[in-house]
Amino acid sequence: MTREELLTQTFVELADTLVTGFDIVELLHMLASRCVDLADVDAAGIMLADEAGSLRVVASSSERIYLLELFEVQHSEGPCLDAYETARPVVADLHDTEAWPTVRAEALRNGFQSVVALPMRLRTESIGALNLFRNERGTLPDSDVAVCRALADMATIGLLHERAVREARLLAEQLQSALNTRVLIEQAKGVVAERLRGDMDEAFGWLRTHARNNNLLIGDVARGVVERRIPVARVV
Repeated sequence: MTREELLTQTFVELADTLVTGFDIVELLHMLASRCVDLADVDAAGIMLADEAGSLRVVASSSERIYLLELFEVQHSEGPCLDAYETARPVVADLHDTEAWPTVRAEALRNGFQSVVALPMRLRTESIGALNLFRNERGTLPDSDVAVCRALADMATIGLLHERAVREARLLAEQLQSALNTRVLIEQAKGVVAERLRGDMDEAFGWLRTHARNNNLLIGDVARGVVERRIPVARVV
């Protein structure tokens, strides 16, 4: 499949998901994965603001970026936090900036050389940020930034439209539910990975595939695995 075909398919999937109802975690995971597929980036992570306005990691393209995003939250510094707080894109070569000393050192240790962070924002309202990390130094091409921004904007519009329909309080509860679901998913990933003696990315792939194949929400599958109602053997 060409890049143009994949881009078209992605927008069709996003539009279909937003029209027919959506699982926020699945939607944002697809957004992170497609940014890696469509742009010259090696990892993508997404943070959303919880009810208190604090950022939490909700989706990531790999375990490596998920752990780095958690590191940002734990140390209250990083490009994603800056993009959210300033509502402006953040672009940096990690060798040339003095920003985020603790997070920058951890990113470099993990092989990342540069970063672009985009606010998930519509007009004056911000709900989170998209982090794009690269293994190479230098600036991400403008065309790639535009693609990732368009995907993030579309997801943001969908989330804010949902809030407009159900009112602000309900969306806040839904976002909080998504954050809670992420905790369950991490627990289920650990259970599956331990049973398979595999890595966390492989375990998440099995959970996601089982949810899709059985028309289930990934959070429900994760809860079933954690509560031992769904055997790991069935998932894999």
